[in-house]
Amino acid sequence: MEPGIQHIHHLQRILSIEKKADLTTWQEKVARMSGDDRVRHGLTWRPVSVIKSGFAMGDKAFVTVQRSVHQRHDSQFKAGSPVTFFTEAAMAKRNRISGVVHYATEQRMQIILNTDDLPDWLNMGPLGVDLEFDNRTYTEMEKALVRALEAQGNTLVEFRQILSGHRLPAFGTAPDLAYPDGLNHAQANAVRGILAARELALVHGPPGTGKTTTLVAAVRELVIREGTVLVCAASNTATDVLTERLAARGLRVVRIGHISRVDERLLDLTLDGQVAAHPDSREIKKVKIKAAQARKKAGTYKRTFDADARADRRDGYQEARELMDWARHLETRLVEQILDSAQVICTTLTGAAHSLLDKRRFATLIVDEAAQALEPAVWIPLARVERLVLAGDPHQLPPTVKSSEAAREGLNITLMERLLPSLPQVHLLTVQYRMHPAIMAFSNSWFYQDQLIASPGLEYRELPVSDARPVLFIDTAGCGFEEKVNPETRSRYNPDEYVLITCHLESLRQDLLEKEWPEIALLSPYREQVEYIEEEIQKDEHYNGLPIRVQTIDGFQGQEMDVVILSLVRSNGRSEIGFLQDYRRMNVAMTRAQRQLVVIGDSATIGGDPFYAQFLDHCQATGAWRSAWEYVNR
Repeated sequence: MEPGIQHIHHLQRILSIEKKADLTTWQEKVARMSGDDRVRHGLTWRPVSVIKSGFAMGDKAFVTVQRSVHQRHDSQFKAGSPVTFFTEAAMAKRNRISGVVHYATEQRMQIILNTDDLPDWLNMGPLGVDLEFDNRTYTEMEKALVRALEAQGNTLVEFRQILSGHRLPAFGTAPDLAYPDGLNHAQANAVRGILAARELALVHGPPGTGKTTTLVAAVRELVIREGTVLVCAASNTATDVLTERLAARGLRVVRIGHISRVDERLLDLTLDGQVAAHPDSREIKKVKIKAAQARKKAGTYKRTFDADARADRRDGYQEARELMDWARHLETRLVEQILDSAQVICTTLTGAAHSLLDKRRFATLIVDEAAQALEPAVWIPLARVERLVLAGDPHQLPPTVKSSEAAREGLNITLMERLLPSLPQVHLLTVQYRMHPAIMAFSNSWFYQDQLIASPGLEYRELPVSDARPVLFIDTAGCGFEEKVNPETRSRYNPDEYVLITCHLESLRQDLLEKEWPEIALLSPYREQVEYIEEEIQKDEHYNGLPIRVQTIDGFQGQEMDVVILSLVRSNGRSEIGFLQDYRRMNVAMTRAQRQLVVIGDSATIGGDPFYAQFLDHCQATGAWRSAWEYVNR
C-alpha cells in the first residue's frame, strides 16, 4: 500500500475517534435533559417571541427573537451556532426549521434561517430555539479524506505523497517581484519562495514579524500570474483579517461564508453583499416579489373550490415556480459573474467546500494560521488547487482536540508542525515590528533560538511612567494569594491577583494623569478569572470609558495592545500548574504587548517547571522581578 494512503487511513481513524468523543460529550450533556433542563443550561430558549422578521443578504429569511425578560439563565448561543427554530403549535404542518445564529445577546437572538421563506407558523403558538450539534465540519473533513484516498492521476495524488512526508516538494527559480517595496529581506524571500514552489511552500511567521503583510504581498504577485487566488484560514476571524487587508490593497476580494459568521464590517465584501449591491439584483428581487405574490394569491382561502378555482390555484403555483426558477437562473448568472471577476476568494477551510466553488480550480491555495488547523481540514480545499502555501507559527496556540486518545494518536499535531522540520525550504520571518526588544527577548530565546531581531526604533517603545520597564514579573510567593475553584465550572480564579492588577493600573493612572491612556489587555488562561476580573472592573468607576479589554489568552490570539497584564492564577502548595504547561499559550500571551508586559504569578508554584524556571531567571537577570509586597504595602 502506498505510504500516503496509509497516512490518510490514519487521519480517518483519529478523526473518527475525535468526532465520536465530541458527539458523545454533546449527547451526554443534552440527550438526558428535559426541556426545562435545556433551558436552565442555556441550550434552549423557550418561550420566545418574534420581534422582527424579514430577509437578510442573499434573500435568506431571518427572525429576531426575544426570550422572556424574567429568564436569566446562562446562554450557550453565539454567532455561528447551528440551531433549530421551532413551534409547539399542534396545527403547524412543518414545525422545525434549521438556521444559524447571526448574533445573540442576553435576551435577543437573530437567526438566519436555512429557507427562502418565513414559516407560516410564526403566529401560531409557543416558539423556541434549540442549540444543535455542529456536524458540518466533520462531514466536510470526512469527504475530503475520501477524495484523497480515491484520487488517481491528479494533483491530490502528489499532495498525498508530499504531505505524508514520502516525497519532497520541488522548487523552480525564484522570480523577481513586481511589488518589492515595503518588504524586508526575509519577507521578500518568503514571497519569492512561494512563487518558486511547485507544490508546497511554508512561511513561518513568529509574533509581530509581518506574516499578514507577507501573505498580502504574495497574493498580489500571484494575481498577476494566475488571475485568482484561493485564500483560507481555520477560523472566521483569521479569514476576516486577511479579507480586510487584501481589500485595503485594492484587490477585488469576495468573502464566501454564511453572513452570520462574517464580521459586520466586511458584509460588503461577502458574496451576498456584492450580489445585493449589484444593479441586476433589483430585477431579481422584482421577479421574486412577483413569485411571492402569485404563490400568495394561489394559496388564498376560498369557501368552495370548483374546477375553475382548482385550475386557477394550480396555474398560480405553476407561475410562482416558473418565476422562482427564472429568479434563481438570474441570480446564479450574477453570482458566477462576481466570482469570475474576483482576484481573491476568501473563505474558511470548511467554507471551501461550498458548492459555488465546485467547478472552479485555482493554481494556488494559501492557508493562513495553518498551525491552528486540524490536518483533515486542510484537505478540504486541496482538491481545487495545484499548489499549497502554509503560513503560521507552531509555537502559538494549536487546534482544539477534545479526545485525549485522538490527541495521543497525533490529531493535535498540525500539518505545518509535522512538515516544518523535514522540508528543505522553510521561510522564517525574522524581523519583528510589534514589541519592545525586552518583551521579545525571552520568547525569542525559548521558542525561536534567538533568530528574531527587533526592528530599529522599537527600543524606544516605552511607557511615559515612573517604572517604564518593558517587562515586570510580580511575584506573589509567600503572600498567601492562593487560587480558588468555582465548584460548578471547575475553572480557577485568584481574587488577590486582581488586587495586584488594580494596584498596577492605579500606578499607571497616577503617572498618566495628563497623558494619553494606553490600550490595556487584562489576560488570563482561565475563563473563571476573566469573568471575575470583568465583573470587578465594571464596578470601579476609575476605569469607566478607558481602553481596557479583558479576555482569555485563547480569545486574544492575533491581537496586540500597548500593555498586557497577565494573571497566571495558579498558586498552591502542590506546584500544580494545569494547562499553564502548554507553553504555546504562554508564548501568545507574552507576545501581545507592545510597550509593557506585566506577569502576575506565584514563583513557588510555577518555578518547578523548566519553562517558568527559565522565565524567572530571565526576570531576575534583567531586573524585571518585583515582590507583590511592594504593591500591596504602598
